[in-house]
Amino acid sequence: MERSMDVCVVVAVLMLCSMMVSTASSMSMPEAENSSEELRGNLLANGLGLTPQMGWNSWNHFNCKVDEKVIKETADALVSTGLAKLGYIYVNIDDCWAEMHRDAKGNLLPKNSTFPSGIKALADYVHSKGLKLGIYSDAGQFTCSKTMPGSLGHEEQDAKTFASWGIDYLKYDNCYNDGTKPTVRALTKAGRPIFFSLCEWGDLHPALWGFKVGNSWRTTNDISDNWNSMLSIIDLNEVYADLARPGGWNDPDMLEVGNGGMKNNEYIAHFSLWAISKAPLLLGCDVRNLTKETFNIISNQEVIAVNQDSLGIQAKKVRMEGNSEIWAGPLSGNRVALVLLNRATVPHSITGNWDDIGIPENSVIEARDVWEHKTLETRFVGNLTANVEPHSCKMFVLKPIA
Repeated sequence: MERSMDVCVVVAVLMLCSMMVSTASSMSMPEAENSSEELRGNLLANGLGLTPQMGWNSWNHFNCKVDEKVIKETADALVSTGLAKLGYIYVNIDDCWAEMHRDAKGNLLPKNSTFPSGIKALADYVHSKGLKLGIYSDAGQFTCSKTMPGSLGHEEQDAKTFASWGIDYLKYDNCYNDGTKPTVRALTKAGRPIFFSLCEWGDLHPALWGFKVGNSWRTTNDISDNWNSMLSIIDLNEVYADLARPGGWNDPDMLEVGNGGMKNNEYIAHFSLWAISKAPLLLGCDVRNLTKETFNIISNQEVIAVNQDSLGIQAKKVRMEGNSEIWAGPLSGNRVALVLLNRATVPHSITGNWDDIGIPENSVIEARDVWEHKTLETRFVGNLTANVEPHSCKMFVLKPIA
């Protein structure tokens, strides 16, 4: 979301204790002096983020115009469309959900005009659908919209509040912070396993340190719903490819597919690049009103499978030739994911060579076109060439057969 000019560039880190306890439990939490490595071990022991997170977030489409009706109907739509079964399980409330003032005890208050039933009741509803509820906070005095308080000075209190409400996911922004060190502004002792999404827009290269304290970290500023923004963001994200792995992912921001700012072929390229980059697949459109074209993109199980592959290795841009690019990364089962991307406004023939992709030179390869849902009859040796339309891509899963 839009940041004001006086935002500090110091990152806010949320170290969440993931000891599995109920919100009513009296079991003691690990003490604050526990090392980030110990906390990290707890996170991994609870299986959080072993593949990139999938779900939906309210900001890209609704901005501050979000309420409990939208959240409930979104949860319903994820189930009724079958998207939940494909892995889209997080329903994430972004900014603007709380009152500007805290209660007499300093607790956050859901906004009465938009969340009159409270967040706990909303979490119960989302959980009843087999989904998980996410929420948003900030490491500063205010959130980025400046319509609600941040968690600065209330870190432990807010963590316990989120746990008591049954929150499963926290996006933690960095507006209006006070410039103190990250660990000083950490939320601890949450009391339940919560997926933690760091959001400091890549200012201090969080990919270099985020794995010790979070499940994903934003590597870029906010995405806009247009071709140039999408490409610039995925380019920045690719720089950190070697630092992503199961349990911690580079995050180039949420998906814009279906919001109307790009053409269908551009959205296919957008989804393909996020998938091969092992980026979080967080839908940012109104899933209650999906077009057939949008649904076909976000429900492509073969592309989702690339993103969720157990090997968990982010693809890289292995070659650039003008506006033609080759992106590739290994998959489980000795396979390789390949995207041939045409950034130009005219068609291009693009070739992916085995020595760039990381395939032994004389290998015979079977190629599966994951957007056409067909295995090509040709067997490829040395390279694969495809004609790619403007602002489009071709995406393949390559499998050696000899």
